[in-house]
Amino acid sequence: MPIKGSCHCGETQFEVSEAPAGVTRCTCSLCAKRGALWAYYTPAQFRLTSPPENVATYRWGSRTVKHHFCANCGCGTYSESPDWSTGKPDFDNPKVGINARLFDDVDLDAVPVTVIDGKNLW
Repeated sequence: MPIKGSCHCGETQFEVSEAPAGVTRCTCSLCAKRGALWAYYTPAQFRLTSPPENVATYRWGSRTVKHHFCANCGCGTYSESPDWSTGKPDFDNPKVGINARLFDDVDLDAVPVTVIDGKNLW
């Protein structure tokens, strides 16, 4: 069953194929300031359902990751990146990281959280 989500104002909307089995909390400077909990999907599992012009993009550091946010209200919505699960970027296996706090009707208190020490890793 698809899970829907949106930014605060509703101008950026998306859906994913299923609820997250787990989320990550990254301690890097950007994620810590955003307060996001990230749920990861393949590009095929993600669909932006609002016009792409409602989305703005920020890149920092290596400029490898596209951090998207609503161009109107500023909510950090999703990111596009290579798979970093091995500690190195795997560009052949892209991932979409969804700010799980923006999902509709998902009980995040029931989802396990893994902490990633991004503050010291990158």
